[in-house]
Amino acid sequence: MRYILPLSLLTLACASMKVPTYKSVNHIVAHRGAFKKNGFPENSIASLQEAIRLGCAGSEFDVRMSADDSLVINHDAHHNKLEIEKTRYAELIQYPLSNDEKLPTLREYLLAGEKGNKHTDLVLEIKPSGLGPDRARAIVDNVLDLVKEIKPSYRIVYISFDYNMCTRILEKLPKAHVQYLNGDKTPDQLKEAGIKGMDYNYSVYKKHPEWITRAKELGIVLNVWTVNELTQMDDFLKQGFDLITTNEPEEGLKRQ
Repeated sequence: MRYILPLSLLTLACASMKVPTYKSVNHIVAHRGAFKKNGFPENSIASLQEAIRLGCAGSEFDVRMSADDSLVINHDAHHNKLEIEKTRYAELIQYPLSNDEKLPTLREYLLAGEKGNKHTDLVLEIKPSGLGPDRARAIVDNVLDLVKEIKPSYRIVYISFDYNMCTRILEKLPKAHVQYLNGDKTPDQLKEAGIKGMDYNYSVYKKHPEWITRAKELGIVLNVWTVNELTQMDDFLKQGFDLITTNEPEEGLKRQ
């Protein structure tokens, strides 16, 4: 059994504010929570709690900010055809999820992540903003301020497709565990920037297999998304990947 992530403590706001990291029990990150098997909505609190119940190494979810600066959990830029960044939260919650949950806020999601959680990281994806770089920085700052306030007992891993968002996180929180998603940076570039994880689509690794070896040499965490085919999953496990992000966490957990 391997450790999937460094064993150092993650500093949230200052040296005296720390949360524990956990020994890896598996390599599986539930993509948008463990939603598929039980028909839960993606990114719902139900799917998060199921990922925790299963004991996944991580549960990934997506954060956006509404027009009135409410941090909400949703993958798409729209909720019920309403553009989240241009809509107030009170209007967004008029349309519940398919299991009758209301659209969760980040605060509610982080608090729900405490329940029964012994070793599941929350993998917090900050979605790029369509309203410009100032808005993007504000989203990052608001996310970090909320995490600082809540002080969760589990570890948070920050991920984003927006490289500037990743570097903003590290500017504000230098010891944060950040993984980059977009697939256009080499392991050396990530190392130089202080980004601890390479979280790329499987197609990127097929195009650049040399990055796998180099990432291991540099101590960069290797994550791959979104791997649902079992033969692909086996292949990445054989290659020594630290994390497999999947819509099929139940199947992935059987293959450890």
